[in-house]
Amino acid sequence: MGDKYGQLSLEERCQIARLQAEGCSLRKIAAALDRSPSTISREIARNRGNHVGYKVTYAQEQAKARRWSGSRLEREPELRRAVTDGLRAGWSPEQVAGRLAREQGRKIISYESIYRFIYAQIARTKDYRWRHYLPQGKSKRGFRGRRGGSAAKLIEGRISVAERPPAAADRNSPGHWEADLMLFSRYGQAILTVHERTSRLLLAKRPRNKAANRIGHQLLRLFASMPAHLRKTLTFDNGTEFARHHLLHQLGIQTFFCDPYSPWQKGGIENAIGRMRRFIPRKTDLAMLPKREFNALLRAYNSTPRKCLDFKTPAETFSELLHFECESTSPLARGRAGERMCSLIRTFGCARRRGRAGA
Repeated sequence: MGDKYGQLSLEERCQIARLQAEGCSLRKIAAALDRSPSTISREIARNRGNHVGYKVTYAQEQAKARRWSGSRLEREPELRRAVTDGLRAGWSPEQVAGRLAREQGRKIISYESIYRFIYAQIARTKDYRWRHYLPQGKSKRGFRGRRGGSAAKLIEGRISVAERPPAAADRNSPGHWEADLMLFSRYGQAILTVHERTSRLLLAKRPRNKAANRIGHQLLRLFASMPAHLRKTLTFDNGTEFARHHLLHQLGIQTFFCDPYSPWQKGGIENAIGRMRRFIPRKTDLAMLPKREFNALLRAYNSTPRKCLDFKTPAETFSELLHFECESTSPLARGRAGERMCSLIRTFGCARRRGRAGA
């Protein structure tokens, strides 16, 4: 008991076959080999033939065939290159596996195999930089507790998310958005992010500060460039930076707020911010992040295939939604919507194709 387990040898398998043929019980065989009865039981059950019973040669061949011979990513350089290229681009193992399957028309590799490969590299090389290939490289996990009370009572005209239209609750109707601030260690630095629930498209701005008036006008300018059918509702948390939410009412946007301490009620934007943290961690100094690099990171997010979109990208899905909606409206509406939306797409670099989707 407590000794490190070792694989059964050919000699031990010969003894098992001989003692079993003599009618010995599993416990007697185990005692003779100084092995546990469960080891003997598992060996016989796994390596016996359906018609020939437990034979030494057959058992040895079965055990050898079952033994892991290394990851496919170790043996196939081209597949490894394709996988690591996707991981470097910020895709999760599941997104890499799903996109490869979509492009090839068949399953190429499972995401579990990719995870096992990464963890095996960490264990073998002790190089913890490999963890940066994974979606979230956090060193600690768990609940961090709450500080202070909720600011919900300070927001005038606040309407609970419970009163949000049913169409906004599912993800089949475009035009329903979530918003939040992505905060950083340096005081006053933040990124304003908005997330479209159907396409999972992420748009972002870097305000000079997080004063409610500035945030309200940033959102107003952002949504003013969108066609009316793509700006229906917007859901916030209870941060006082969103106190000027009523500015959006002039665009016909309904605004709603999560319950206190219930960030999962706007889980889309929470997930998006978590993904962006991989490239823009909390310790980042936004003043040192060039605009071109910031836009490139946003493009990378919107060009990442998502399982929930059948491994299409948010940019592809949003472009299809825009194209469908514009085709279903009048020629005048198509022209105006297309012009405004193409301007938005150029600003955020959020589409890789259909650059003139609404034109």
